[in-house]
Amino acid sequence: MALHRLFDLIPYQISEYDKEISLAFKENDTWQTYSSREVKEIIDNLSLAFLKAGISKNDKVALISQNRPEWNFVDLALQQIGAISIPMYPTITTEDYRYIFDHAEVKMIFVGDQEILTKAQEAADGRKIFCFQQLEGVEFWRDFMETGQSGDLAELEKAKSEVTADDLFTIIYTSGTTGRPKGVMLTHQNVLSNVLAVSERLLLEKGTSKVLSFLPICHIFERTGSFCCFYLGISIYYAESLEKIGDNLREIKPHGFNTVPRLLEKIYDKIVSKGYELKGIKKSLFFWALKLGNQYDPATDQGAWYNWQLKMANKLIFSKWREALGGEIIQINSGASALQPRLARIFWAAGIPVCEGYGLTETSPVVSSSICSHEEIRIGYVGKILEGVQVRIAEDGEILVKGPNVMQGYYKQEDLTTEVLQNDWFHTGDIGELDGEYLKITDRKKEMFKTSGGKYVAPQVIENKIKESSLIDQVMVVGENRNYPAALIVPSEDGLKEYCRHKGYPFTELAEMVERPEVIAKYERIIEDMNKYFAKWETIKRFKILPDPWSIESGELTPTMKLKRKIILGKYEKEVETLYNS
Repeated sequence: MALHRLFDLIPYQISEYDKEISLAFKENDTWQTYSSREVKEIIDNLSLAFLKAGISKNDKVALISQNRPEWNFVDLALQQIGAISIPMYPTITTEDYRYIFDHAEVKMIFVGDQEILTKAQEAADGRKIFCFQQLEGVEFWRDFMETGQSGDLAELEKAKSEVTADDLFTIIYTSGTTGRPKGVMLTHQNVLSNVLAVSERLLLEKGTSKVLSFLPICHIFERTGSFCCFYLGISIYYAESLEKIGDNLREIKPHGFNTVPRLLEKIYDKIVSKGYELKGIKKSLFFWALKLGNQYDPATDQGAWYNWQLKMANKLIFSKWREALGGEIIQINSGASALQPRLARIFWAAGIPVCEGYGLTETSPVVSSSICSHEEIRIGYVGKILEGVQVRIAEDGEILVKGPNVMQGYYKQEDLTTEVLQNDWFHTGDIGELDGEYLKITDRKKEMFKTSGGKYVAPQVIENKIKESSLIDQVMVVGENRNYPAALIVPSEDGLKEYCRHKGYPFTELAEMVERPEVIAKYERIIEDMNKYFAKWETIKRFKILPDPWSIESGELTPTMKLKRKIILGKYEKEVETLYNS
């Protein structure tokens, strides 16, 4: 059947695969599953309920929830009547809720739980709210859906027929790092073109594979991934929470999942911390395997001796890593920011293929992606440009994108739209290089800074190298208009504990440890060693160790775990000043 709009993917899935499990969610220790046909029935009833409630084409409805099938139901039901979804992160502030509700002219709100409900009620200004959980004082989503069961399907078919590929289906307010969020307008065609192109790069078997979903579905990376699963007949299981990802991986045994580099870093750090706890020959074997992994290149045959050693490392050590991820992973897709090349090498060596991609909300999102094969993968690159998408590099190194996946613009912000969309070329704000079809990202244009000596510094490259140390969890390079680059460092508590144990230093608490001379001296040696990889003007001259990790909740990270650099600079203004004035 022809696919013109995103909601066509559900009848397509029924016709091609008729899935017994299309969507699944664990509630009260039991997996609740929905077949393709059940999904279709639910979204039809919801669409009719929306029509009955007076929601029609181009009306806006907000969606604020953790990942669960009900999110998809509301999203797809709105699409069928031409209404526009306004997905929002549960973690943003009440003030952001209020701004987006007003700016998007939201008419109705769907929330996931009590915490979100409380914030939404404060900002709703009389708008009707429905909840995916049965809570006192708010209407349950199923009760709303049931109002559509007596509706006229002919009315729904008429509404569906009036929705075109060029109609908006969503406005996504990007979190940004400062200032008010911008509303990215995406059409059915924008995202559907991306779904079809990305699906060609996925190696998961059609109709039988399953994935675990834990990135926020309100983010276009995970949302487009969900549409790909509908198209390919892949079952989606929603993780219970970030804390239970490990349990869910072992339970579900997925064939793939989407992630961001920060989560892969955390997985790796946890594995290494377990390695430090080993004794004797087991510990020696663990770090021998790690060293082998760090030398790995998927595209290069390093000879019989290396291959034999790697085969033994896989049997003795890396097999346990794969078991921890469920044992059946075929492809992990990493996006939203740059992955450390070291991590890519080690995971590939361990038989855990991690494929990087690149994109933005404004590009629906994928611009380039890797195919998970030894012949195609190139460490340090974010894959090949998608079919139908054009990329060129501007004179200043900025990546420009053109294609059916590029947004229509920013909602009610024509001035900002004109800034980034020029002659149909979208200016990404990222700096990169093209090697044939392969794309490499070197930094964010806005994050690059110039020292007082006139030299440009790309902080992300330096930060990724520094984070290769097992004693460093997070780092931000500073130095705009200063004499030299410096760094704010958040230590890895597990790594520092292991170092102190090895050296015989008593470990008390992090706030005290980061002030101890012997600990500071160790970090000085780490930075000195890392500086060898940078040009003279890029080397870190001074640093400050901070005891408190940066997080989404405390405001230093975006929901996709990128650094909010201006927020961090403001929060640690005094500490930064001491790096230059003392």
